Amino acid sequence: MKKYPLVSVILPSYNRAWTLKDAVDSVLLQDYPNIELIIIDDGSDDDTQELLGVYKNKITVLCQENKGVSAARNKGIKASRGKFIALLDSDDAWDKRKISCQMEFFNDHPEALICQTEEIWIRNGKKVNPKVKHKKPSGMIFEQSLHLCLVSPSSVMMKRQLFDMKGYFNETFLVCEDYDLWLRVSSTLPVFLIDKPYTIKRGGHKDQLSNFHSQDKFRIQSLSTLIESGSLTQEQVQKAKKVLKKKCVIYGNGCIKRGKNKEGESYLGLAESV
Repeated sequence: MKKYPLVSVILPSYNRAWTLKDAVDSVLLQDYPNIELIIIDDGSDDDTQELLGVYKNKITVLCQENKGVSAARNKGIKASRGKFIALLDSDDAWDKRKISCQMEFFNDHPEALICQTEEIWIRNGKKVNPKVKHKKPSGMIFEQSLHLCLVSPSSVMMKRQLFDMKGYFNETFLVCEDYDLWLRVSSTLPVFLIDKPYTIKRGGHKDQLSNFHSQDKFRIQSLSTLIESGSLTQEQVQKAKKVLKKKCVIYGNGCIKRGKNKEGESYLGLAESV
């Protein structure tokens, strides 16, 4: 299989038996011939294990107590064998050409370390069009990515060495762990876009993590850590600080409106100190 390097697909799932089958099937139906699918059951107490048992030797299943999506992804990545890593969320799915399309891109661009495809967005069962602010750029996307996450885990593929260079997902983040990693990546590396909608991104369901946690709180933490890391250019630091200040003001005022005065004042104070 030298012509077809192994691609490791990392699929974390927590109580998603209701949608997991579509995700798994979309991987097993890929037209690329050399894939290992690693599913991390993050402490599910639904029918996940019964569902996965049907697939037998077609998949690898790792189990852990509930530690969150970052820990689950990291566990799968470290256990994988492929030169290339692709991520898939349990509520998303792929067109059968997704992996082969990205592998063709890497063959044509051997210097590239990471690329993503375009997406089809499904919300509550209906196709929707992303807003202009969600339009995916290609290349050096750091500045655009400061405001919001422009790389979708389910659409991305990278060479394994990327994690050696930039680290893994931050396991302390309840949400925005992808925003955090892609900022570290895009600060020095281009993230390329393949203009083909081969990723089906589903949303609108009640168990999405973003429904339970404030995303800006974690984005503020990510920006603060990155600025203090010393890894950014002076120009990047100034642009990151500008976005950090804005997010602190928005989040701080939001806290005060919800009666969390002490927390709100601390973030407004952080905004003043930036």
